[in-house]
Amino acid sequence: MKENKFLIVGAGRSGIAAGRMLLTLGKEIVIYDGNTDLDTEAVKAQIGTTEDILFILGKVQNGDFDGIEKCVVSPGVALDTPVMKAVIESGIPVMGEIELAYLYDKGQVIALTGTNGKTTTTSLTYEIVKSFNEKTLLVGNIEIPYTGLALTSEEGGATVAEISSFQLETMHTFCPKVSAILNITPDHLDRHKTMENYIDIKKSIAKNQGKDDYCVLNYEDEILREFGKTLKCNVVYFSSEHELQNGIYYKDNIIYIAKDGKAEEFCDVRETNLVGVHNYENIMAALGITMSFGVPLDIIKEAVKKFVAVEHRIEFVCEKKGVKYYNDSKGTNTDAAIKAIDAMPSTTVLIAGGYDKNGDYTDWVSRFPGKVRKLVLIGQTREKIADACMKAQFRDFCYAESLEEAVKICAESAEEGDCCLLSPACASWGMFKSYQQRGTMFKDFVRELED
Repeated sequence: MKENKFLIVGAGRSGIAAGRMLLTLGKEIVIYDGNTDLDTEAVKAQIGTTEDILFILGKVQNGDFDGIEKCVVSPGVALDTPVMKAVIESGIPVMGEIELAYLYDKGQVIALTGTNGKTTTTSLTYEIVKSFNEKTLLVGNIEIPYTGLALTSEEGGATVAEISSFQLETMHTFCPKVSAILNITPDHLDRHKTMENYIDIKKSIAKNQGKDDYCVLNYEDEILREFGKTLKCNVVYFSSEHELQNGIYYKDNIIYIAKDGKAEEFCDVRETNLVGVHNYENIMAALGITMSFGVPLDIIKEAVKKFVAVEHRIEFVCEKKGVKYYNDSKGTNTDAAIKAIDAMPSTTVLIAGGYDKNGDYTDWVSRFPGKVRKLVLIGQTREKIADACMKAQFRDFCYAESLEEAVKICAESAEEGDCCLLSPACASWGMFKSYQQRGTMFKDFVRELED
């Protein structure tokens, strides 16, 4: 890469990792952040340098971008923000932190995207590949910036990357050996504006793949089923409802691998630590990905049986007074929240609500009758969700001013044998720094309840 002066937009985790990588490569960096109170010395310390770095904070002025040859934008910064409009109008080429890292990765890349199930499937895929190849990295939207590890990659190694729609917006040459799109349902429409735009961005993960590459797709997603017919690469489908002639499918607790109409049993899901059809889809996706990457089936099966569900995704917390508590803080949209409700083994008292991503709660609320005993609403969206409940004739809901209060209401409302579930169907922003903080606080409040 010939460019020597880079503008980094966003001084968060991704921006800091990108800055550290570029300085290691001998590049000059300028950092922009919208926070006029940013502690620039703390950012420099996180990057690991005492050298002078030019920081541009708040509003952009004429001449700020003089000499800039390339811009690396953090995924949290939308391309229609004033600073990015100014960058683009200046004619400066823009790439994302993922694209930058990919240019220096010496190994082969596995990349996963989808509205739901990304973190579980990415984590499982990583554990499988790592058990086969020790030179395996885990990066991306799973909270580990790719630029933080790209320079440690090795020839013959592998990188397993969870990729969000925000990161896909700024891909150019990115071309994984194996890609996967797990599903596409409405999400992040506050940023992507239309469902059509969101779908196109998700599909772009496979745009550079060719005849020697693979794309793993969910056959039950009609959009993806049709998309597979248009790809130049090899397509592997998985299905939770259809017996495929070619691909991977689930039936009566067994996952099968089918080729030319002949099916062989891979595993009994009851031998794994995961529950719910959505998790069996995650297993099938990871199986399709790692098979395509060349991992032997016996190694895949052993890793699948050992794998434990990731934190904050339908995570069992504990049992109090005969009531089981589950943390699904990562359920930040309605489709994920539906899967969490469906996975509950009994009637549920549900905590939901949070930051509004312009979601529609109608389908989600329609699942409540017979499953949700009571709904406790928190956050910015609580009145919007309450309106959806009233239209659906579901009236057993109430408001709580805090997550702690919501947990107490749940404990008072639940009957022995019930489940209490945090599955917000909304982002955490506003009340919490992240879904991780929300989930951790929920677990703490639950554990403080009387036995």
